[in-house]
Amino acid sequence: MLKRTLILLVLLLVAAASQAQFSARPQLVKDPWASSQLMAPSTLAALIRNKKTTKPVIFNIGVVENIKGARNTGGAGKKENLQRFKKALSSIPKTSTVVIYCGCCPFDRCPNIRPAFAALQAAGFKNGKLLNLPTNIKVDWMNKGYPVE
Repeated sequence: MLKRTLILLVLLLVAAASQAQFSARPQLVKDPWASSQLMAPSTLAALIRNKKTTKPVIFNIGVVENIKGARNTGGAGKKENLQRFKKALSSIPKTSTVVIYCGCCPFDRCPNIRPAFAALQAAGFKNGKLLNLPTNIKVDWMNKGYPVE
Protein backbone atom coordinates (compact mmCIF):
# COMPACT_ATOMS: atom_id res chain seq x y z
CA MET A 1 0.00 0.00 0.00
CA LEU A 2 2.80 2.41 0.90
CA LYS A 3 4.61 1.56 -2.33
CA ARG A 4 1.47 2.30 -4.34
CA THR A 5 0.98 5.62 -2.57
CA LEU A 6 4.58 6.62 -3.24
CA ILE A 7 4.28 5.73 -6.93
CA LEU A 8 1.07 7.74 -7.21
CA LEU A 9 2.69 10.70 -5.45
CA VAL A 10 5.71 10.59 -7.80
CA LEU A 11 3.43 10.45 -10.84
CA LEU A 12 1.43 13.44 -9.58
CA LEU A 13 4.62 15.43 -8.97
CA VAL A 14 5.94 14.62 -12.46
CA ALA A 15 2.62 15.64 -14.01
CA ALA A 16 2.56 18.89 -12.02
CA ALA A 17 6.14 19.72 -13.02
CA SER A 18 5.38 19.03 -16.68
CA GLN A 19 2.30 21.26 -16.56
CA ALA A 20 4.30 24.02 -14.87
CA GLN A 21 6.97 23.86 -17.58
CA PHE A 22 4.36 23.94 -20.35
CA SER A 23 2.52 26.88 -18.76
CA ALA A 24 5.79 28.74 -18.21
CA ARG A 25 6.67 28.66 -21.92
CA PRO A 26 6.78 32.29 -23.03
CA GLN A 27 4.29 33.36 -25.68
CA LEU A 28 5.81 35.15 -28.64
CA VAL A 29 4.84 38.70 -29.51
CA LYS A 30 1.46 39.44 -30.99
CA ASP A 31 1.02 38.02 -34.48
CA PRO A 32 1.81 40.68 -37.13
CA TRP A 33 -0.90 39.43 -39.52
CA ALA A 34 -4.63 40.01 -39.51
CA SER A 35 -7.04 37.12 -39.96
CA SER A 36 -7.77 38.48 -43.45
CA GLN A 37 -4.10 37.86 -44.32
CA LEU A 38 -4.33 34.14 -43.56
CA MET A 39 -5.15 31.76 -46.41
CA ALA A 40 -6.94 28.50 -45.67
CA PRO A 41 -5.13 25.39 -46.88
CA SER A 42 -8.24 24.32 -48.81
CA THR A 43 -8.20 27.65 -50.70
CA LEU A 44 -4.56 27.30 -51.74
CA ALA A 45 -5.04 23.65 -52.70
CA ALA A 46 -7.99 24.62 -54.92
CA LEU A 47 -5.93 27.38 -56.58
CA ILE A 48 -3.07 24.94 -57.26
CA ARG A 49 -5.39 22.31 -58.72
CA ASN A 50 -7.47 24.69 -60.85
CA LYS A 51 -5.86 24.90 -64.28
CA LYS A 52 -7.88 28.01 -65.24
CA THR A 53 -6.87 30.36 -62.41
CA THR A 54 -3.77 32.45 -62.06
CA LYS A 55 -1.53 30.70 -59.58
CA PRO A 56 -0.22 32.59 -56.57
CA VAL A 57 3.53 32.77 -56.03
CA ILE A 58 4.22 30.35 -53.18
CA PHE A 59 7.29 30.46 -50.95
CA ASN A 60 8.39 27.76 -48.55
CA ILE A 61 10.17 29.91 -45.96
CA GLY A 62 10.80 26.95 -43.67
CA VAL A 63 12.54 23.62 -43.56
CA VAL A 64 9.63 21.35 -44.47
CA GLU A 65 8.32 19.60 -47.58
CA ASN A 66 7.48 21.69 -50.61
CA ILE A 67 3.89 22.36 -51.48
CA LYS A 68 3.43 21.87 -55.21
CA GLY A 69 4.88 24.85 -57.07
CA ALA A 70 6.54 26.44 -54.03
CA ARG A 71 9.94 28.09 -54.16
CA ASN A 72 12.07 27.03 -51.20
CA THR A 73 14.22 29.83 -49.77
CA GLY A 74 15.12 28.05 -46.53
CA GLY A 75 14.19 28.87 -42.96
CA ALA A 76 13.61 32.63 -42.79
CA GLY A 77 14.71 32.63 -39.16
CA LYS A 78 18.28 32.57 -40.51
CA LYS A 79 19.59 35.88 -41.83
CA GLU A 80 20.99 34.50 -45.10
CA ASN A 81 17.71 32.74 -45.93
CA LEU A 82 15.68 35.83 -45.12
CA GLN A 83 17.92 37.83 -47.48
CA ARG A 84 17.37 35.16 -50.17
CA PHE A 85 13.60 35.52 -49.67
CA LYS A 86 13.77 39.33 -49.90
CA LYS A 87 15.80 39.08 -53.11
CA ALA A 88 13.25 36.69 -54.62
CA LEU A 89 10.44 39.09 -53.71
CA SER A 90 12.19 41.96 -55.49
CA SER A 91 11.59 40.34 -58.89
CA ILE A 92 7.84 39.82 -58.40
CA PRO A 93 5.20 42.45 -59.29
CA LYS A 94 3.72 44.02 -56.13
CA THR A 95 0.22 43.23 -57.37
CA SER A 96 0.88 39.47 -57.29
CA THR A 97 -0.69 37.18 -54.75
CA VAL A 98 2.19 35.82 -52.69
CA VAL A 99 1.62 33.01 -50.19
CA ILE A 100 4.26 32.10 -47.63
CA TYR A 101 4.32 29.08 -45.37
CA CYS A 102 6.55 27.16 -43.02
CA GLY A 103 4.70 24.42 -41.18
CA CYS A 104 7.66 23.19 -39.12
CA CYS A 105 5.79 23.63 -35.86
CA PRO A 106 2.82 25.47 -34.32
CA PHE A 107 2.55 29.16 -35.21
CA ASP A 108 3.36 30.30 -31.67
CA ARG A 109 6.80 28.63 -31.80
CA CYS A 110 7.76 29.06 -35.46
CA PRO A 111 11.01 31.00 -35.94
CA ASN A 112 10.38 31.58 -39.67
CA ILE A 113 6.93 33.00 -40.32
CA ARG A 114 7.21 36.32 -38.48
CA PRO A 115 10.43 37.56 -40.14
CA ALA A 116 9.20 36.40 -43.56
CA PHE A 117 5.76 37.95 -43.11
CA ALA A 118 7.34 41.24 -41.99
CA ALA A 119 9.59 41.20 -45.08
CA LEU A 120 6.59 40.50 -47.33
CA GLN A 121 4.73 43.46 -45.85
CA ALA A 122 7.79 45.74 -45.98
CA ALA A 123 8.23 44.87 -49.66
CA GLY A 124 4.79 46.37 -50.33
CA PHE A 125 2.76 43.31 -51.29
CA LYS A 126 -0.87 44.22 -50.67
CA ASN A 127 -2.02 40.68 -51.43
CA GLY A 128 0.54 38.86 -49.31
CA LYS A 129 -0.84 35.88 -47.42
CA LEU A 130 0.35 33.46 -44.76
CA LEU A 131 -0.87 29.92 -45.27
CA ASN A 132 -2.82 28.98 -42.17
CA LEU A 133 -0.90 25.95 -40.89
CA PRO A 134 -1.37 26.47 -37.14
CA THR A 135 -0.18 22.98 -36.16
CA ASN A 136 2.28 21.91 -38.88
CA ILE A 137 2.41 20.99 -42.56
CA LYS A 138 1.78 17.30 -41.93
CA VAL A 139 -1.44 17.81 -39.96
CA ASP A 140 -2.79 20.87 -41.75
CA TRP A 141 -1.76 20.05 -45.35
CA MET A 142 -0.36 16.58 -46.08
CA ASN A 143 -2.86 14.57 -44.02
CA LYS A 144 -5.63 16.24 -46.03
CA GLY A 145 -4.17 15.01 -49.31
CA TYR A 146 -3.21 18.45 -50.61
CA PRO A 147 -0.51 18.54 -53.32
CA VAL A 148 3.17 18.32 -52.43
CA GLU A 149 6.20 17.80 -54.66
